[in-house]
Amino acid sequence: MFYRSVGQVPPKRHTQFRKPDGGLYYEELMGEEGFSSDSSLLYHEGVPSAIVDSRIWELPDARTVANHPLKPLHLKPHDLFPGKDWKAFDVVTGRRLLLGNGDVRIAYVAAGESSPLYRNAIGDECVYIEDGEATLETMFGLLRVRKGDYAIIPRATVHRWVPTGDGPLRAYVVEANSHITPPKRYLSRFGQFLEHAPYCERDLTAPAEPYVTEGSDVDVYTKHRGHGPSGLVGSIVTYPTHPFDVVGWDGCLYPYTFNVDDFEPITGRIHQPPPVHQVFQGHNFVICNFVPRKVDYHPLAVPVPYYHSNVDSDEVMFYCGGDYEARKGSGIGQGSITLHPGGHSHGPQPAAIERALGKDYFDELAVMVDTFRPLEIGEAGQQSDDGAYAWSWSGRGPTG
Repeated sequence: MFYRSVGQVPPKRHTQFRKPDGGLYYEELMGEEGFSSDSSLLYHEGVPSAIVDSRIWELPDARTVANHPLKPLHLKPHDLFPGKDWKAFDVVTGRRLLLGNGDVRIAYVAAGESSPLYRNAIGDECVYIEDGEATLETMFGLLRVRKGDYAIIPRATVHRWVPTGDGPLRAYVVEANSHITPPKRYLSRFGQFLEHAPYCERDLTAPAEPYVTEGSDVDVYTKHRGHGPSGLVGSIVTYPTHPFDVVGWDGCLYPYTFNVDDFEPITGRIHQPPPVHQVFQGHNFVICNFVPRKVDYHPLAVPVPYYHSNVDSDEVMFYCGGDYEARKGSGIGQGSITLHPGGHSHGPQPAAIERALGKDYFDELAVMVDTFRPLEIGEAGQQSDDGAYAWSWSGRGPTG
């Protein structure tokens, strides 16, 4: 991302930077790809490497099963948190695994409790807020998040989710094994958003001031690589002082939010392919959003998508607002998730094609994740599958 400077930093990097009492602040470089990509320098009051304990954190169930025999799925994640159950969960320990592969995991949570301090040491996270409000406390500072926000949290950022609304904080969580960035085709070779990009730097919100908190023997729940399910294990690492002790930082690596309402849709006379809706990318996956927009204006246009085969990817759609035109008649509703796996030709429900003719505006909101390796089904995906979606195009299943 582009350069920011927050709080107190010395005029020259890697030089003495002293506290009011004469002691030194402790400089930490947080960087990507072995000193050859984006980084930030953070100035701590305490020693960032100091720990006093480490014990096992039993992660939520991360096991997956193959989508075999192959079929499209309709998942209903709202059913995972019925009634007032959400009040007992937090965004970190309460998330439930829907789908995953060796590159990315997709989870869902409805939360009412504050999370523990948390660090994902495996990859970046993209957390889409379906509903609710929260404060995202991070070592870089505070971020206020609201409905429609994507929160991009770089790998190893210590953070905590604090719901602030009266209702549940509903979060759709994309955990990468890589970094998550804006699409490269929207950036100049120096990292500036180009004129054809559907959003730009002004649409991004980053921490504006340091957030310093005191504490001793502070636990940080840390997800890291290991020999557990999906290659994940967890540790609860205890620090002698609070990790939120950064008095200043500067650089190009930091958490930020982007609200889906600020995405400017790219439209045309005939139906535009999904890449025009892309908002982020990671290794072997992309994230797109389908937002309310004027649709195809050729006199003979068919506004809903044509049928298409996912030759190289699995497609996951999270329907999070409006009324998704192409899925009418399939049972899809607010909060639904569909998986259209590679090897299955998918497209609109048959009746939706004629019904869409002549329309010039779609009031729909969906977040799509396309993966370039097959997705397997997590425990929450198995529990929330409606069992009938695969037969919705034909009107009958294997029993006739």
